[in-house]
Parts: sequence; structure tokens; C-alpha cells
Amino acid sequence: MTESPGEPPTQSSTETAAPAVLTELRGHVLVVTLNRPDARNAVNAELTQGLGDALERADRDTDIRVVVLTGAGDKSFCAGADLKAISRGEALSPPGTEEWGFAGFVNHPISKPVIAAVNATALGGGTELVLASDLAVAAESAKFGLPEVRRGLIAAAGGLIRLPVQLPRKVAMQMIVTGEPIDADTALRWGLVNEVVPDGQVLDAALDLAQVIAANAPLAVQASKRVASGRYAGADGDLPPELPHERDAWRANDDEIIALMSTEDAIEGPTAFAEKREPVWRAK
Repeated sequence: MTESPGEPPTQSSTETAAPAVLTELRGHVLVVTLNRPDARNAVNAELTQGLGDALERADRDTDIRVVVLTGAGDKSFCAGADLKAISRGEALSPPGTEEWGFAGFVNHPISKPVIAAVNATALGGGTELVLASDLAVAAESAKFGLPEVRRGLIAAAGGLIRLPVQLPRKVAMQMIVTGEPIDADTALRWGLVNEVVPDGQVLDAALDLAQVIAANAPLAVQASKRVASGRYAGADGDLPPELPHERDAWRANDDEIIALMSTEDAIEGPTAFAEKREPVWRAK
């Protein structure tokens, strides 16, 4: 879930004043935009709250049939967790949103199909948002990867659990342990995304796909998603926790990240990123 390597994002006064998440209803499609372009749409507490609230709205509103998730700007879909916020000791999940998982999204199942419109680079948590989506359309310049090991962390927002399921295991393992990204065409070849389109056309392509879905019987689509994803609505309409075969994996995932976050290396990674230097690993 970590932010991608490179120059750390800076936050402008304009971005500070703007909502971290924008929503727009286009017919029966709710377009949700991660709106921290100056921070490469990295996830902080405000973004988590906004994205989680947007999913709640989509699930409650019978007029909304599909959700399209994209990022503002042309540099990043989502760079993952805001490492500068982490280095300041800030929580990424506001109180009451913890059950939704990273970005208010990765453990927040809804009955409406969600399409990731990957407008640019999606590294760390950005890839984990794609893995948690039902479908994905990518711009040709998009890249996907889990660089957490380069920052002394692990891809604890579902990357280690879902990537080996959605991609061939050895392809997934190479991405996980090297931290190296793949391009959009490679993502398409391995089935991580449904379609690759020219830069600047990804939202239109995702909306076209959303319209095809929205033209179908909404209750049938929602029931189909619940069955296909292994999540069944109870009598009260609530969706149960993760798939049974994921529960043990999530438990192990949580145990590992809790243990890792108490190490010196886990502190060194975000600190080195914020200080614009290479990390010095001590394996302790």
C-alpha cells in the first residue's frame, strides 16, 4: 500500500482547500475521482473518508448502478499511502472507517460493480485499488507494481493476497519481491486489466463499459456480482466479511504488518523517502 518511489509529493494550498475525493453522477454511473494530484493522489485520512463515503452512497442509492474510480491529473492514478503523512505519525483511516480497509476501499465490498479507470501510474496502494475493483481500464502509459519492499514495508492492503490469485503466481511473485512495475500491455496480457486505451481516453472507455453494465437489469447485475465474488447479502442487506478462503490470509497479512511496523527498517523507509535519500537497511 506504500507510495511509489521517486520525488516525494508536495501539497499546494489549492490542493489543501479542494476535496480529496470528487463525485459526479453521470446517468446511472457514479464517477469517483481521487483528487490530490499534487500528491499523486496518495492516500491520507481525508481521501479514505471521502472514498469510503462514496462507496456507501453508491450502495444505498438505487439509481446508481456502476461506480467508476479514477485519479485527477495525468501523472498518477494513485501512488499508494501518503508516506509523508505516515512519517508525521498521521493515521490514514479516520476513526470508524477501519473496517473499510486501505483508502476506505480494499475491504469495503458493495453490490454495485466498480471499474478502475487507471489514468496513469498505479503503484503500491494504487495497484491494490485495482486488485479490489471488479474491472479495470488502463491508459497505455499506466504502470502497475508493488514497490513496498523498497521502502521496508509489505503490500498489506491486499496486494500479497490478491495479486497471486489474479495473475500467474510466478509473475505475481516477481512483482512482489523485486518491487519492479509492469506496463499496461503486460497487465493486459496477464489479465490484470480488461482493456488498454490511448492516454486521455481512459475515463471515456470506462464510462462506455459502465453504460453497457448499466443497461442490464440492476438487481440481476448486483446478485451476479455477489455470487461471483463469493459475497452474499444477508437478511439485513449487509455484506459479510472477506471470502472464507481469504480470512486466514488476511489474518497472516495483519500479523506480518503489525510485526514489521515495529522494526527499524519500517521507520527508515518512509523517513528516507521524506528526506529524499536512499534508505539504509539494517534488517532489524
